[in-house]
Amino acid sequence: MIRFEDVSVTYDGASEPTVRGVDFEVPEGELVLLVGPSGVGKSTILGAVSGLVPHFTGGTLRGRVTVAGRDTRTHKPRELADVVGTVGQDPLSHFVTDTVEDELAYGMESLGLAPTVMRRRVEETLDLLGLAPLRDRPLATLSGGQQQRVAIGSVLTPHPRVLVLDEPTSALDPAAAEEVLAVLQRLVHDLGTTILMAEHRLERVIQYADQVALLPARGEPPVLGTPAEMMAVSPVYPPVVDLGRLAGWAPLPLTVRDARRRAGELRERLAGRALVDVAPAAADGEAAPQGPAEGRVRRLRRPKPTAPAPSQLAEVRSLSVRRAHVQALRHLDLTVRPGETIALMGRNGAGKSTLLNTLVGLTEPSAGSVRVGGAPPHRTAPRDLVRRVGLVPQEPRDLLYADTVAAECRAADHDAGAAPGTCRALVDDLLTGVTDDTHPRDLSEGQRLALALAVVLTARPPLLLLDEPTRGLDYAAKARLVGLLRELAATGHAIMLATHDVELAAELAHRVILLAEGEVIADGPATDVITSSPSFAPQVSKILAPQRWLTVTEVKKALS
Repeated sequence: MIRFEDVSVTYDGASEPTVRGVDFEVPEGELVLLVGPSGVGKSTILGAVSGLVPHFTGGTLRGRVTVAGRDTRTHKPRELADVVGTVGQDPLSHFVTDTVEDELAYGMESLGLAPTVMRRRVEETLDLLGLAPLRDRPLATLSGGQQQRVAIGSVLTPHPRVLVLDEPTSALDPAAAEEVLAVLQRLVHDLGTTILMAEHRLERVIQYADQVALLPARGEPPVLGTPAEMMAVSPVYPPVVDLGRLAGWAPLPLTVRDARRRAGELRERLAGRALVDVAPAAADGEAAPQGPAEGRVRRLRRPKPTAPAPSQLAEVRSLSVRRAHVQALRHLDLTVRPGETIALMGRNGAGKSTLLNTLVGLTEPSAGSVRVGGAPPHRTAPRDLVRRVGLVPQEPRDLLYADTVAAECRAADHDAGAAPGTCRALVDDLLTGVTDDTHPRDLSEGQRLALALAVVLTARPPLLLLDEPTRGLDYAAKARLVGLLRELAATGHAIMLATHDVELAAELAHRVILLAEGEVIADGPATDVITSSPSFAPQVSKILAPQRWLTVTEVKKALS
């Protein structure tokens, strides 16, 4: 169905191809998973299937890509639209209508399908993806995860023979991700749909793949094999595989169920051993290992605060927020203290992003009060607010508006009232090999996140907020982020992150707050909250239950 024949892609201005030697076939009715570290060209390979590469992106494509017999060099994306459905990393960039139902129907209208067919398929898709309650909602009012489900639905309604998906579960809560992946599996098994998918959260998707195409490094040709074969040699792998490697299991397990069946001896070895707190290692600038990403994080050059830290950095009392006829938050009470790392979790639309936006002053409370650094954020001048609280949004590019990294840093220094060069020094600490004249849009997802984080940290806010910070990050980049955030917490910063990444919460958070329908339903130590939740428990917790281990890092420390 999809055939790559010695394909290489070189973008304009690049001295070397982004991908080269791509030569493999995706048979009809199979789900093939593209895996590899960030920046190795997974999105480029996906774009070559839909025709976006090179017709939209520019550059030179050598070799041949055919989809259902159509050569993508001679067929533009619109000429492949009846065969290929594509969902990229940024759902908002794909939307062309205003409401959920209209967006689901748009692709079919473009293909000229009959109204009766369109109506039936819209209803089927609303039910498949749990979107029926949202059918009349404006797209702009949806959460990031809800938007991602709509984007997936909009490419399912035309019934394409091929689906190309780039990080399709990155903004979904665990339950919604399982629902979407179950739908994709049903399309493959029952309808013979062919799917080529890239996804960094391998713990969610590896068990659904028929084959894995591994890109070991930038410019190296992909290697194709079964999931078990590829996980044995891959530089990126999920916690269940990491635990299997540590325990010496062969073949390596790919699911929690397989691992639990083999974990009896490991549980016996761990019985009676105390949980080891790995967080203090960050005080010396060392990131706790996460899979293959063991190593050091360079210590940030930032002066420590000289004044005594306040007892609490943020206080929320009886907070309610209503937006576009939706009650987003209901009667919330919480406090945030220096040095805390808090994970906000809950299903899509639970109110996590709304709470962060309220703490940073972007959303005004409908009732109750919010005080950050002793002041209401929505009534505080931006120049003062950046010294109290900073937010890295779901899309870091929303903070980046200049044409170069140097210009971004100059603007950050000016806005924060910081000494010239402050932001650039932070960028140097967080990123290597990024020059002043690099355009932010040319950075990878992880690099853009690091740049946005440097921009926010320039003002040294005591409270740092991050909204889905691991979207687009591989395990190595995530480990570097964990090390950085631990160091910030060790110097007195409070960190609150809204995330669906249960492995990140297990690795980093001291405290977890679960939201549902805008209300706090659990608030306590991470170990207590997430191990008691079937949806939000990490893989290691599920495998080694009833023992209360959260991460492979903890298990390694205990065994050593």
